[in-house]
Amino acid sequence: MPRILERTVLFADLRGSTALFERLGNAAASTLVTGAVGLIADCVEQGGGHVVKTLGDGLMAVFEEAARAVAAADAMHAALDRPPRGSGAATAVGVAAGALKLQVAMARGEVVEIESDCFGDAVNVAARLLDHAGDNETLVTVDVLAGLQPAQQVRFRALDRLQLRGRAEPVQVHLLQGRHAVIDGAATQFGDALPLPGEPEALRLAWRGQERIFATAQLPLVLGRSPQAGCCIDDSRVSRSHARIDWHGGAFQFTDLSFNGSYVRFAHDRAVLALRRGSCTLHGRGEIGLGVPPGDARAPVLRFEVLRLGEDALLGAAGAR
Repeated sequence: MPRILERTVLFADLRGSTALFERLGNAAASTLVTGAVGLIADCVEQGGGHVVKTLGDGLMAVFEEAARAVAAADAMHAALDRPPRGSGAATAVGVAAGALKLQVAMARGEVVEIESDCFGDAVNVAARLLDHAGDNETLVTVDVLAGLQPAQQVRFRALDRLQLRGRAEPVQVHLLQGRHAVIDGAATQFGDALPLPGEPEALRLAWRGQERIFATAQLPLVLGRSPQAGCCIDDSRVSRSHARIDWHGGAFQFTDLSFNGSYVRFAHDRAVLALRRGSCTLHGRGEIGLGVPPGDARAPVLRFEVLRLGEDALLGAAGAR
């Protein structure tokens, strides 16, 4: 008989398995991926959650409490970084650690439990939010955040409202910052930290005659075709939420969130860095191609420049938004 329950829904996905199959062959790669999925499933069960089902190289789980779901996500990332000795999955994960990247997404709300499976809006939101997670990231909705204690909430940084596939209204999303409660200068929902002396203080983005300067306090910034994106790029080759720029660890981090990929080329370097759900640090000057590599004058390409500005210039740039 169906039951309606309030739950935190967690989706986890291990990306990079395709490269493992190409490099190691079906039998060896299957063993590695299966071992890694088993390890993150153990983190769910040990954390008081329930694995609803495995999904190839990922899983879906539910938790009664949001805090337990966040703790399980922490444990998953830690387990893949440092697989436990003596575990049957340890050898597999140790070999695959460099190739597999973990993405986690969570939403909270009412779910309908039918014959050991779960359905409902929270399930749909968590599944679609997973598409926006970068490598080794955990994303949660504001409803998950509301279920945490203040000491846990400060570990999260507010992102833009993201447009999820199949939903009319954008969803407010928060990014989990590391497994230790350290705020490293990035903006959070509790306030904006000032850049340290000598660190980059702003990023200039230019596209088709438009130019904007973003101070570190104005990040994270979503680039995409959606009107809700912080930097809207109106081009059919650009995804609605195509990429994100964060201020992390004293540097500007660019993360691709799209299916078509992003491309970064730094000034005085002919090589183009191709990113598909990956990240890189922006430094100096260069170009970012969204969906296509830089080079075509008609392509959606942004020019970027990392700036060190005085306080007055930053305030003027912020006021010009």
